[in-house]
Amino acid sequence: MSADHEIDNLLHEERHFAPTATFSAQAIAKPELYEQAKQDRLGFWATQAKQLHWHKPFTRTLDWSNPPFAKWFDDGQLNVSYNCIDRHVLAGNGERTAIFFEGEPGDTRELSYAELLHEVKKTANALINLGIKPGDRVAIYMPMIPEAVIAMQAVVRIGAVHSVIFGGFSADSLASRIDDAQAKLVITSDGGYRKGKASALKPAVDEALAGDRCPSVKNVLVVRRTNQDVAWVEGRDVEWSQAVGEASDEHEAQGFDAEHPLFILYTSGTTGKPKGILHTTGGYLTQAAYTHKNVFDLHEQTDVYWCTADVGWITGHSYVAYGPLANGASQVIYEGTPETPDWGRWWSIVQKYGVSILYTAPTAIRSFMKLGSQIPNEYDLSSIRVLGSVGEPINPEAWMWYRKHIGGSHAPIVDTWWQTETGAIMVSPLPGITTLKPGSAQVPLPGVSAAILDDDGKELGRGHAGLLVLTEPWPSMLRGIWGDPERFKETYWARFEGKYFAGDGAKWDEEGDLWLLGRVDDVMNVSGHRLSTAEIESALVSHHFVAEAAVVGAKDETTGQAVVAFVILRQNQLENAGNDADVSKILRDHVSKEIGPIARPRTIIVVKELPKTRSGKIMRRLLRDVAEDRPIGDVTTLADTSVMQSISGKLAGGAND
Repeated sequence: MSADHEIDNLLHEERHFAPTATFSAQAIAKPELYEQAKQDRLGFWATQAKQLHWHKPFTRTLDWSNPPFAKWFDDGQLNVSYNCIDRHVLAGNGERTAIFFEGEPGDTRELSYAELLHEVKKTANALINLGIKPGDRVAIYMPMIPEAVIAMQAVVRIGAVHSVIFGGFSADSLASRIDDAQAKLVITSDGGYRKGKASALKPAVDEALAGDRCPSVKNVLVVRRTNQDVAWVEGRDVEWSQAVGEASDEHEAQGFDAEHPLFILYTSGTTGKPKGILHTTGGYLTQAAYTHKNVFDLHEQTDVYWCTADVGWITGHSYVAYGPLANGASQVIYEGTPETPDWGRWWSIVQKYGVSILYTAPTAIRSFMKLGSQIPNEYDLSSIRVLGSVGEPINPEAWMWYRKHIGGSHAPIVDTWWQTETGAIMVSPLPGITTLKPGSAQVPLPGVSAAILDDDGKELGRGHAGLLVLTEPWPSMLRGIWGDPERFKETYWARFEGKYFAGDGAKWDEEGDLWLLGRVDDVMNVSGHRLSTAEIESALVSHHFVAEAAVVGAKDETTGQAVVAFVILRQNQLENAGNDADVSKILRDHVSKEIGPIARPRTIIVVKELPKTRSGKIMRRLLRDVAEDRPIGDVTTLADTSVMQSISGKLAGGAND
């Protein structure tokens, strides 16, 4: 984002929500954390690391002698699975519930920490019996069932390296990731339940491994979830129930070096060669546990925590599989979609299990907002005391709706910014300390150092939009791109020497709070002015007609780029809105008033749904295809591929200019 063409009208937010005295008095995080980290950053991180169990204590906190290749706590040894399970059982907390599982069809399971340890030990031995050794890679392609977490824990327990691949990816995507990691084993399921029916997974694995596409794979370990008929390759395919059922339940976890590889996670939307983000053991678990406890104000003896993310994404790694278990939390895992059998499903789960901490994506919040407050109002959500947001910037109106209708107008919202590459939360309010501001991620966490730069690397002050960078190494940082150290340096460290460039635009407001403005490639250049898609989307959603909006830039002969907006109207406003032309004029005028005439959309298209992946991310690339009237690109990763036909037909019927 060029300093010469700063965003003309930046977000301003007058609403503030200070923590109550009662919440602050009981909060886990204390204000001194900031000062401690400021006075001695490395000492601060060493203190956090010592909250874990070390098989061999570390004496060196950080080796940054060969940047950007960091080594944290590298002369120490630990075992991630031991930290997540064994130590809680040994401390006398074996009867505490680790996982409340809710299957989409309504089946349930409850695993205590002692039961989870039993299953993980047996699975670890089953993996050893299949020839898996420390350093071997294991691909995991599973639905959101307890066995997914058990598999992850078992893999890292024996020092192997997992690569979890989201169950929505195609066979080709699966094959490229398996082959890049040279995985020796694939763990999968016959299928899972999604939108009220059994959705197959094993056939995609069979197709991915067909012929000689992935010669490194020796076995496929298959969990029976749906009991669908599946093809079976004798000598390669192994039943989970048999392999795990017959394995010993005795397994002593050994320590591994803090820099031992823990997992590879391939970033979504990659074109060409997959980009496998590599995370290691000690630093990752240190920051995942620290952020989970402090950001969510976790009281592990009383809270019931629910992160709605799939384990196929980084959020499901750090804040389902590892952070919560490292802290001894009781958590909910739900297999299915929020609308099955109806849109009250999530709130029925909150009510059923007494969920007190809920962490989800703005996309989901806006979907609920579109349907109105009457659905959550039917359920008892009084157990909720902390809310979280992750995945993209949350616009202020969605923030306010979330607080009022899900948080009872009292639960603090932690709006978190981080990435697959950062491994853990980097910017967020801290409940009990931060005065909250709707739409702002607010401040870097204690121990994290960030800055906003212009194109020339000059640091920008308050009120100026620029490029967000991290200026100091952090424990959970990525250690590289699997098998491609040069790509790692070029992708993340070449733009500004010695600084990690996140790829996001941001600004400090006049009060020193951070606003994320979306990916740099989500910034449009309209008549020489830089405009943030996030800002225009926020302006649109601030109008009472609009539940959700997505904005893209389209080529324009006059202005270079023009603003094209796709909007979903709130159901309770459909009668008031009038026809699409009326809506378009009202909303274009609204954006002009909120931001300025330069941001006024050229075209507004009213749609029933936006193209989203199964993880809930809006595929703006496809909307740009529509806006620029070119063939629609690959839609295979969409949750509903028919959405693009509907949108294209809407545009063909006449744009609302």
